[in-house]
Amino acid sequence: MKRTPMELAAMASAAVPGLTPTGVAGSPDDAADFDAALLLDDAGRRWRVRSPKHLEASMRLETELLVLRTFVPAVRAELPFALPYVAGTVRQGELCTFVYSHLPGALRSIDALVTAGSSVAAEIGRAMAAIHAIPRELVTSADLPSYSANEFRQRRLNELDQAATTGKIPAVLLRRWEHALEDVSLWRFKPTVVHGDLHEDNILLTGERVSAVTGWTDLRVGDPADDFAWLIAANDPRFTETVHAAYLEASNDPEDPHLIRRAALSAEFALAQWLVRGVAAENSTMVDEAVEMLGTLEEDVLAQEASDRRDSQARAADARAAEAAAAAVRPAAAKVTVVPIAPEAAPTASGADDAAPDTGSVSRVVGAETGPATENSADAATDGHEPGESEPVTARAAGTQQEGEADEAAASGVDTDSGNDPDTGNEPVVDGASGDGAPRDGNSSQPGTETTALPLTPVPDK
Repeated sequence: MKRTPMELAAMASAAVPGLTPTGVAGSPDDAADFDAALLLDDAGRRWRVRSPKHLEASMRLETELLVLRTFVPAVRAELPFALPYVAGTVRQGELCTFVYSHLPGALRSIDALVTAGSSVAAEIGRAMAAIHAIPRELVTSADLPSYSANEFRQRRLNELDQAATTGKIPAVLLRRWEHALEDVSLWRFKPTVVHGDLHEDNILLTGERVSAVTGWTDLRVGDPADDFAWLIAANDPRFTETVHAAYLEASNDPEDPHLIRRAALSAEFALAQWLVRGVAAENSTMVDEAVEMLGTLEEDVLAQEASDRRDSQARAADARAAEAAAAAVRPAAAKVTVVPIAPEAAPTASGADDAAPDTGSVSRVVGAETGPATENSADAATDGHEPGESEPVTARAAGTQQEGEADEAAASGVDTDSGNDPDTGNEPVVDGASGDGAPRDGNSSQPGTETTALPLTPVPDK
C-alpha cells in the first residue's frame, strides 16, 4: 500500500510530539521497500519520514535504529559527515514508521554527480574510506551481520543458486557469475565495515562537500566492493577511477587489486537479487522490470565478449605481421658448404720433396700411432736408411709400423711392395681391424671396400 506525502506528514505528527508540519514533499527512496517524504515544521526545521511497505522493510528500519544508537557521540565526531538521529517512531500493525531529524545538504542525481567535477568525486571517495575505517567491533557488538571473505563468497553462491531456480536468468549471465564466484583469487579481500546500501539517494552534499550519509539499514562487516557497486551504474570510468583513487589515498589498508571487478559483479548481481525479491513478494511489476534489465545486460555482455574476441584476433594478427616484417629484414645466416675431405694423391718418384704439404687431406691408418712414413709402406722398416738420413714424407696413414708388421702383411697375402700405383696415384689404405689394404681414389672407396671414418688431424712435421 502506497502512502501519500500528506499521510506521511500525519504519521510524523503522531511520532514526534509537538511536530506541526507546514510543508511536505516526496523524497527519493527505495521504491519497493519504503515511502518517504520531507517535512517542514512551523519552526522552520526539516524532518524526513520513512514508512516501510512490508515486514522485511520494517525490520530493516529497526536494524537501522539499532545501528544509529551504536554511533555514540565519540564515533560520530570521527566521521567527516553527519549521521541522522531518530526523532520518533509510530507503529501501525506490524509496520513501524520512523521520523528522522533534518540533515544538512541536498541530494543529487548520479548524472549530476558525474558532471560535478573531480573534487566531488574525490570527496565521495574520502567519505567511503571513512565508512570502511569504522571499527568492526561497533558492528559485531550490535549483533549485526559479519562475514569473512570466504563466507561472503559462499553466500553469493547460495544466492546465485536461488536466482537460478526462477528460470528467468539468462544462461550467459549464470555462466559469467558462476565463473567469477569460482575464481578464489578474486575473493581474497580484507573484510571491513560496509554501508551496504550506498548510492546517490543516501548521500547529501553541501556545495562540493559530502555533508551527510543516510540509509544505514544494511550496515555489516563484509566486502568493501559492495559500496562501489553503484559507481559502476554511473557508466563513466573516469568518475569511478577518481573516486577510487581518493579512496585509496585516504585509506590505511593496502590496495585490493580486484575491488572494482567485484564491484562490477555486485552491480550486475543486484539485478538477480531484485528478481528474487520480486518473485518472493509475488510482485509482477518487479519481476518484469528485473527480466527486462537482465535481458539488456545479456545483450551488453554478448556484445562485449564479441568485441574482446575481435580485439584479441587483431592483436594476434598484428603480432604475426610484426614477426613476418622482422623476419624479412633479418640478415640471412651465413651458408657453409660441406665438401668431402679426401686424402691427397701419393707423391711420384721424382717428387719426394713435394709429397707432404703443410695442410690438406691426409690418409689415416685406423688404430696406429703416428710415425715416419716412407715411399713404400712395407719396405719402410727394412730399407736400411741411416739415422739422420732424410726420408721422403708421403701422405700415408698416420702411425708407426712396428717391427714385424711387414711380415704379418705378407702372411695375409698382401703385396707390400706394390707401393703407389703410378697409373692411378692411389696409395694403399690399411684397415686397422683386418689388415687388408684397398686402393682409394681420392673421393670414395671402391665397391666392396670397408672404410672407417675418424676425426682428421694434420700429420706432424718431421
